[in-house]
Formats: sequence, structure tokens, C-alpha cells
Amino acid sequence: MLLWLAELFNHWISGFNLFQYTTFRAVMAALTSLVFSLLLGPWTIRKLTELKVGQAVRHDGPQTHLIKTGTPTMGGTLILMAITVSTLLWANLANAYVWILLGVLLGTGALGFYDDWKKVVYKDPNGVSARFKMAWQSAIALAAGVFLFYSAHLPSATEFIVPFFKQIAYPLGGIGFVILTYLVIVGTSNAVNLTDGLDGLAAFPVVLVAGGLAIFAYASGHAQFAQYLQLPHVVGANEVVVFCAALCGACLGFLWFNAYPAQVFMGDVGALALGAALGAVAVIVRQEIVLFIMGGLFVVEALSVMLQVGSYKTRKKRIFLMAPIHHHFEQKGWKETQVVVRFWIITIVLVLIGLASLKIR
Repeated sequence: MLLWLAELFNHWISGFNLFQYTTFRAVMAALTSLVFSLLLGPWTIRKLTELKVGQAVRHDGPQTHLIKTGTPTMGGTLILMAITVSTLLWANLANAYVWILLGVLLGTGALGFYDDWKKVVYKDPNGVSARFKMAWQSAIALAAGVFLFYSAHLPSATEFIVPFFKQIAYPLGGIGFVILTYLVIVGTSNAVNLTDGLDGLAAFPVVLVAGGLAIFAYASGHAQFAQYLQLPHVVGANEVVVFCAALCGACLGFLWFNAYPAQVFMGDVGALALGAALGAVAVIVRQEIVLFIMGGLFVVEALSVMLQVGSYKTRKKRIFLMAPIHHHFEQKGWKETQVVVRFWIITIVLVLIGLASLKIR
């Protein structure tokens, strides 16, 4: 919106041309969402406390987490509001990618909100059924896949790219592209949701991965950079940078209140939405494998749950002391803060590995 207003006034004041630069608007989007989160955080926590929107802790989880019962949850609503407001202010609203990202974010956020509502109002730690959740996520992911396929400007925007071997690219076709989009968005959404089990564990890795994907988005949206780095040129992907920046700022602001000991929890409303948004960004910039690398923490968390469940169903044995895997390390004696910081360090390394593929030609 501010870009549109700047275009109206730049005929009289040349300084408004600054709004044409994606980097400027991305920085301002990050700062806007950060300040929004920091200013509204205390008010949000008070309101959630007044509404008695407290976390219902599962009794089959770590016993040390029982003291967290009653801590306000659904704090992800603050993140989503900050991202939405900042994106609408600083992004080019004529860009279709902006709207598809907001649609995926808010659509999965609505699912998470309903899930959290059932948990806190009806005191059901399990929330909505797995079948209902999967149906909702599938509808959003499939709609996003169809939209992205038919809005692609170049064939390279729908190819499957192998990042470390940039000459390798596979045309997916409509069905293949939609299926891949579905798997990435739904898989990332659930993986981030499983990771959100300790104070600050999910928020900072989301910031790191979103920041890494923003670099790919900027390069992909710039014709010369894309050609030099041998990336697929995705027309309009530069506006994805603004969205990613807003996401980073909102999560950092939320982390101020979510760091140990947490004053508020993200809840499914935040975790499901942020994961789905990361998946959608990766699909737009054609870096699904890079997301798999950078978001390796999320992948391991999800795999630990699947392996645990599969092992117990087939052999009646558990591979881990507890799943997701961050609880396994808690059971082994690691302090919660040790698990969180060490997993942050792992994510930093994985993001650097993902970014290294930019240099390989």
C-alpha cells in the first residue's frame, strides 16, 4: 500500500523513489512487524490471560512441563497479525505471490486457531482430529499448487531444481507440480508444528530458514542474479523477500516473550501457519530441496515421530525415549534451554549449507 502511495507522490518528491527498492521495503517490513509484535505483545498476553486461554499440557509428556499448565497459548495470532499488517503496508499488492502467501498463512492459521480453541475451551489436549486437519491443509495446499502453476510466467518456474547440480532440472507438468506443492506445504506445516514443543524452539529456526529463503527469492526475482547464479528466474519473486522479512520480524518480536521461561506459547495457530508459509515460499522460488536442508531440524522432528509411531505399531518397541526428538534429549537429562540453543546452532549450520549452494556453479 505504501508503495502505491509513494508512486503517487514521487513526481513531486524524488525521495519517494526509495520505495521502489525491494531491499528498503524488506528492511522496513521486518522493522514494522518487529515493533508491532513488541508493542502489542504485553497487551496480547494480558488478553489471553483474561480469557483464560491457557495451555493444556499432555500428561504423557515430560513431567517437567506440567508447571507450564495455564501459560497463555494462541500467541501465534500476534505473529500472523504482525506479518499481515507489515506485508500489506510494504509489499506490492499487485503481485500475485503476495496474496497466495497471505492466503496460505491465514488459511492454515485459521485451522490452527480452531485447533487451539478446542484445546483451551473444551480442555482437550488433542484438539481437532487428524483427518479434519489433513483435509483442511490439503485443500489449501492443492489450491496454492494450482494457482502457482497457472500463474507461472516461465517454464523454469515449474521445474524441479537440484540445487548443488544446477544443470539438472526436471519439468514437472501440472499434476507433478501440484503434488510437489502439496507435499512441501503440508509436510512443512506439520513438521514445524511438531517442533514447537519447547520455549523458543520453533520461532528462531523459522526466522533463520525464512531469512535464507529470502536470499534465494531476491536472487530468483532478479534476472541478472538468477542468470549468474544459475537459478530459475521467477518473475515477481522479489516481493517474496518483503513477506519473508515481515515473517522474520514478527517471529523475533514474538521470541522476546516466548524465550525461556515463556510468557506465551505460539500454539498451532502460529506453528501450522508459519510452516505452511515456508513451504509456499520454497515452492515459489523453486528451492524445495534447499528448504529440506535448511529446515533439517523440522524434518528430523517429524521423522522422529513417524519412526516412533511406526516402531511401536509394528514391534511394540520405542526407538526414542520420547518423541518428538527434543523430548528424547530432555529425557536423557538435557535441560530445556540446552536443547533449544543446541538445536538453534544446528539450524544455523544447516542454513549456511543451504546458502552454500548459491556459490556452486
